Amino acid sequence: MIYADGSALSRALAPGPEAASWLRFASEHASELLTSPLGLTELKRAAFPLGPVAREQAHRIATSVEVVRFFDQSLESAAMASSVLPPFQAIHLGIAVAHPEVGAIATYDALLARVAAIYALDVASPGRPDGWWDA
Repeated sequence: MIYADGSALSRALAPGPEAASWLRFASEHASELLTSPLGLTELKRAAFPLGPVAREQAHRIATSVEVVRFFDQSLESAAMASSVLPPFQAIHLGIAVAHPEVGAIATYDALLARVAAIYALDVASPGRPDGWWDA
């Protein structure tokens, strides 16, 4: 499974090379993608100022991706990561690390990508080169 944070989900909202790469990746891995209520909140927040078309796209994404709830183990992992990550990124990492089926995280946040790699999660950022977060 691949945990997608809000920075990944929101790539579908604006045109550009990363948007096309993300949409292709999301289509190919649709049955493997999951997110959290936090990821959906970030998606909706990114869509709001972009207008009704983006808000409708965000709604379609929100209804098509599996949503996992916060659980105790994810919050424990997030608490450990909070010394190096901002709170929301720590929660995303905590969910990805603690979920038994997640082996990868989709993100465009450099610090989250760097820390996820340390936690042995594969990092997917379609449209960007492998290891871009270390450049």
